[in-house]
Amino acid sequence: MRERDLPVGRRALLGAGLLAGAGAALAGCTAEGSGDRPAAGDAGRAGGSAPPFDPASWESVRAQFALDPGHAQFAAYVLAAHPAPVRRAVEEHRRALDTDTEAYLINGPDREEPVREAAAGYLGGRADDVALTDSTTMGLGLLYGGLRLLPGQDVLTTEHDFYATHESLRLLAERTGAKVRRARLYDEPSTASADAIVSRLKEALGPRTRVVAVTWVHSGTGVRLPVREIARMLAEANASRDEQDRALLCVDGVHGFGALADDVGDLDCDFLVSGTHKWLYGPRGTGIVWGRAWDALRPVIPSFSGPAFSGWIDGYAPSGPGGVLGTPGGYHSFEHRWALSEAFAFHRAIGKDRVAARIAEQATRLKEGLSALRNVRLITPVDAGLSAGIVCCAITGVDAGLATLRLRERHRIVASVTPYRERYLRLGPGIVTTPEEVDRVVKAVATLE
Repeated sequence: MRERDLPVGRRALLGAGLLAGAGAALAGCTAEGSGDRPAAGDAGRAGGSAPPFDPASWESVRAQFALDPGHAQFAAYVLAAHPAPVRRAVEEHRRALDTDTEAYLINGPDREEPVREAAAGYLGGRADDVALTDSTTMGLGLLYGGLRLLPGQDVLTTEHDFYATHESLRLLAERTGAKVRRARLYDEPSTASADAIVSRLKEALGPRTRVVAVTWVHSGTGVRLPVREIARMLAEANASRDEQDRALLCVDGVHGFGALADDVGDLDCDFLVSGTHKWLYGPRGTGIVWGRAWDALRPVIPSFSGPAFSGWIDGYAPSGPGGVLGTPGGYHSFEHRWALSEAFAFHRAIGKDRVAARIAEQATRLKEGLSALRNVRLITPVDAGLSAGIVCCAITGVDAGLATLRLRERHRIVASVTPYRERYLRLGPGIVTTPEEVDRVVKAVATLE
């Protein structure tokens, strides 16, 4: 489409260089070097170059990352390293922006849609239902900051959710006056059960509860919620409610997204929020909000979409797909956002089911090994149906922070600490680790005292 054929809103926007959205990485990128800092002795792999990618080979998958092979990377899910296809795409966009920024912005107004389509292909939903964000925290802020609540409606969350959910809901309560309640879904994480979780949430549900805010996989314990069963419970409760009083199921999905194979149809939630720079290993500073109930909220930040600018130019409230209007405008780290399609393609080439099975295999092996140690109290359920990739444990007489330090310094194992009041040693086997490294972790933890 030529510029003079565009609607007035978009034409004005293009003239200002503002409608450059996020989009698919260019096919056949050949740039080498991403600007990422290389690991010692591994400068080649830190650029865009890597051995040929064979998605059927786990060795080849691992070779696409520039992570230091001398360390066992059990915290790689916290903030992802970029695999080679993502590094190349980021560099291609970065070079184009650095060479002629204005031209690349003006000639790239439709890059956002392919990213939504790639996300929808991975999620199983529609592209129009996907908003692009910078992180899980931003997505939760947009969701809970934009929800429309009627007088007397309340919000139900849990004691186990992370700071971003609790704080976003606190701000929602301050804005609307709505009461926010927290349910306790389990007392001992390792013995949590799906039936008990659903039952406790059902007991806490009120007649005017409008929002049920939960987390798919708890980052502080590794417990995986039975989201589908929760959705069924809520569907029964909603059967006798008016549409405006229907309880909406909102899910922080960041530690399930990319680690589990379920799509939005499997979860049957109303909103799913996730960063794409954790288990998906997407570009840092990217995320999504998927929703099927966008009419329940207002955009918090004006979008830079065609419908939004057309409404502004012509003097009417914008209308359009929720994901489009829900995507915050402004300038972003576009070279990362536009490369997100490559992350979805990389993951789908390997296979969502294969990725989930690989993570489950290693996580189960790790939990079984740790649970056999005398100095360890396993926090995460052994049952793969109640957990995902995160494995948490407590070491007798050793603070979690000290444990991570000793694992790195003495055993070259990278782990993390749960960012909660109760601190646990946290390990995340994934596509960049191996079963042999899992065994190495178990032996190393056995020495901690």
